Amino acid sequence: MKLTVKELANRLGAELIGDGTGAIRSVGPVGSADRATLTFLADEKHLAELKKSCCGAAIINKAIEGFSQPQLLVKNVNAALIDALKIFAPKLRPAVPGVDSTAKVAASVKMGKNVSIGACVVIEDGVEIGDDTIIAAGCKIGQNTKIGRATRLDCNVVIYHNCAIGNSVIIQANTTIGSVGFGYSFIDGAHRLIPHNGVVVIEDYVEIGANSCVDRAKFGETRIGAGTKIDNLVQIAHNVIIGKCCLIVGQAGIAGSSKLGDGVVLGGQAAVVDNVEIGAGAMVGAQSGVINNIPPGKKVAWSPAIDHKEALRAFACILRLPTIIGQFKKLSARVDKLETTKTQNHEEKVR
Repeated sequence: MKLTVKELANRLGAELIGDGTGAIRSVGPVGSADRATLTFLADEKHLAELKKSCCGAAIINKAIEGFSQPQLLVKNVNAALIDALKIFAPKLRPAVPGVDSTAKVAASVKMGKNVSIGACVVIEDGVEIGDDTIIAAGCKIGQNTKIGRATRLDCNVVIYHNCAIGNSVIIQANTTIGSVGFGYSFIDGAHRLIPHNGVVVIEDYVEIGANSCVDRAKFGETRIGAGTKIDNLVQIAHNVIIGKCCLIVGQAGIAGSSKLGDGVVLGGQAAVVDNVEIGAGAMVGAQSGVINNIPPGKKVAWSPAIDHKEALRAFACILRLPTIIGQFKKLSARVDKLETTKTQNHEEKVR
């Protein structure tokens, strides 16, 4: 793909400042951009680096004085960057509608128009699949599961029985939906698995990364709200309810029956214990351990999770501990010396 700067400005709906004849072949960060690269400025801290750049053009939201390269002026840099990345994305062969000859599809399966079923896919009885959905090679769809329109399951995704997947959902490779939750009772000297007869419901426009797992409910449902984005290697346990437009970052784990309100953000490796409620708009820092309810809009960090400002103060104190310990040792030595001198003086007076 090659576009002139002017052609690219037109496609992005950007105001062009400077020469539009140069050729752009790729999109990249400021530090590595060359004459054929479109870069961007989303943060003022990179302005000095951009001014030194020999990029082919830059996406900006405010004209930059003293910058000689072409500027593409837009209202939202991140939105324009997304559009540019789509323009220069690798041109892969699209999925072909139809059922691959190696797939095994039960006779009772109902499929909409333009559905693509890849190699070695297994789809069991009672499954329904909406129009324009893509199911890539190696996927397994269990009995009576419903999948909506324009949804994409990448290679080796497993959807267990009786699950409901919405419209325009993306589930990346090797993720499992609807597996049995980790629920046991210790009876007669052994851990006995509690049956999980509930379902998983994934609403529209949810995206789930690779190698993640969403467990089915014991009873009722595990639900992922519309527009929520889940990273790779995330564990969501049975009966968890996640609201709309949440962000769950990689390696986070949410234990059974916890509830997250709309717009909650969980940082990487954050852990949430069972039966906890996190209010709408709350933010949980990376590696935090949530053991109590968190009110809406609250920002927490640390383990166990506390107010993020308190966590920063506590961390600052920890960083000072080596200095404090050194000071303590010096003071302790001075006290010991004073006590020794006091004792000697007292003995001399007694004599």
